Amino acid sequence: MPPASFQCRRATIDDLPTLKSLWLSMNLPVPELERRLTEFQVAVDAANSLIGAVGFQIVGKQGLVHSEGFTDFGAADTVRPLLWERIQMLAANHGIVRAWSKEATQFWKQTLGKPDEAALEKLPPLWAALPGDWLMLKLREDLEVVLSLDKEFEKFAVMSKMESQTALGQAKVFKSIALAAALLLGIGVMVAILMMLFNKTPPPAH
Repeated sequence: MPPASFQCRRATIDDLPTLKSLWLSMNLPVPELERRLTEFQVAVDAANSLIGAVGFQIVGKQGLVHSEGFTDFGAADTVRPLLWERIQMLAANHGIVRAWSKEATQFWKQTLGKPDEAALEKLPPLWAALPGDWLMLKLREDLEVVLSLDKEFEKFAVMSKMESQTALGQAKVFKSIALAAALLLGIGVMVAILMMLFNKTPPPAH
């Protein structure tokens, strides 16, 4: 079926019976996921039948894609991108910086990618014990990092301004000294000329 045949939305209580059957078939912890129903996004067909679902848990500014499942795996390749678009929209609305997952399908591996050691240091402790290999995608700049850079730039700007003011002050001092020296020199020249005029011996009379 084409993508237009499906819609994605937040899971509701009406979806719970189908979701519980889906989770049970996938050996997922049904009681725990039932309590976290609001984390799930579902894809439904034109008849409003649930085709697929995926969870998106938010911790701080990090999001975890988890517990993906399908009642019709034949539609998985079509539905996964739609669910991912829905997750991206939620992530943007909540200011999520990184999306994490341990989903092992090729779609998620290609979409998220493998994190480096620096990124893994940002992983929330709540998820640290989850089994499997981590995938991660940076969705936006970390606001704390941006603010830190802004503060450093502000400090640099203040220091540069202070240095400029200091240099300007020194230049003014040097200019004043130069003007004073020139003035003293001019006065000295004028005094010398006057002394020469007053001390000049008049020529003898014939």
